[in-house]
Amino acid sequence: MATVDLDYESFKLRAESEGMLLVDFWASWCGPCKTFAPTYEAASDKHPDAVFGKVDTEAQQALAQHFDVRSIPTLMVFRDGVLLFQQPGALPPDALEQVISRCKALDMDEIRRQIAAQEAADQ
Repeated sequence: MATVDLDYESFKLRAESEGMLLVDFWASWCGPCKTFAPTYEAASDKHPDAVFGKVDTEAQQALAQHFDVRSIPTLMVFRDGVLLFQQPGALPPDALEQVISRCKALDMDEIRRQIAAQEAADQ
């Protein structure tokens, strides 16, 4: 599956949907972003069950600010509307595969219970 460009509206729609969304925050002038792009694209081909989105931080500054992206590339992984992973830096292929595998293996019902318990404890 090819990567898809995301703007604020399409990002919101996909991030809140069921399934897995990976997001690469990048910019055209960023050397590490250019290095990470082929790894990210290859992973999208290996995982057609997930959506691989790209956010150009120059064109979508409000979206990058919303998530406080301070360093690029930054990778985020959402599953069933829950942010599971956020990390700046270009990941090597093996590390990206580990992130994807671990996020796919999570019990989302348990994750939601943990979030609810944390929110209740914070009140």
